[in-house]
Amino acid sequence: MKFTLGIAMSPLDQLTELAKTAEECGFASIALPDSLFYMETAAEKYPYTPDGSRMWNADTPWVDPLIGATAMAAVTTTLRFYSNVLKLGSRNPLLLARQLGSVAAMTGNRFGFGVGIGWAPEEFEWCGAPYAKRGARVDEMIEVIKLVLGGGMVEYHGEFFDFDKLQMSPTPTQPVPFYVGGHTGPALRRAAKVGDGWCSAMMTFDDLVSTKAELDRLRSEYGRADEPFEIQAVCIDRFDTAGYEEMDAAGITDAIVVPWLFDGVAFDGPLEAKQESLRKFAAVNISGQA
Repeated sequence: MKFTLGIAMSPLDQLTELAKTAEECGFASIALPDSLFYMETAAEKYPYTPDGSRMWNADTPWVDPLIGATAMAAVTTTLRFYSNVLKLGSRNPLLLARQLGSVAAMTGNRFGFGVGIGWAPEEFEWCGAPYAKRGARVDEMIEVIKLVLGGGMVEYHGEFFDFDKLQMSPTPTQPVPFYVGGHTGPALRRAAKVGDGWCSAMMTFDDLVSTKAELDRLRSEYGRADEPFEIQAVCIDRFDTAGYEEMDAAGITDAIVVPWLFDGVAFDGPLEAKQESLRKFAAVNISGQA
């Protein structure tokens, strides 16, 4: 099992140094979250906390995942990056395809595209995208982005997006992996059908195991059971070596962790304390670092 560092809500001036330390410690990847803006009053509850409250406020810093990945890739050589997850529904697929082609080139194919629909109606409506039919619209967006990133002159004529022949350059020299997030039935079906992996939000170990079983069933239904597939998990009740071994045995391929939280260091805590937490975590849990 690989370990990914979660950098959510960290001050932006810490990110490149955290990336360098994570690479030195043997982390495989960095997961970059996505938040477009903080609306004073939200029309819907946040779906990944028990009471629906948001875990951040109006002053919490968020870097655009594509920009953050490019900056951190510039100071590392092997570390990978993925969005976890970029809210696809409020964006334009052609513009995103252009950005992804650039990120793939600038990172040396070290970027994975984690995608979700988005939970907040405001993010859709205030960015000029319809909230209605968002699932079907996102399905088309994934088709469009994959088509354009495949290279050559392409065209698309769908329900939501329609364009004649065009070509973008550069296109990735390796396919960009698509990781699909979400815990609902439609999200799991989308991941099983078109994804190279699935991203969890915060889940218990038992819920992760049952979700993986459902993904396995769906992937078999779509004839994809033998294809590589990543399970990127934020597990809220496994925090030690024995727990990570359980996750590995259960088929979780990638544990997303924030080691400084284990040591009582806040999201906005000092860089040096976070770096020390990374080194301590790696010495115990990452092969070759002990």
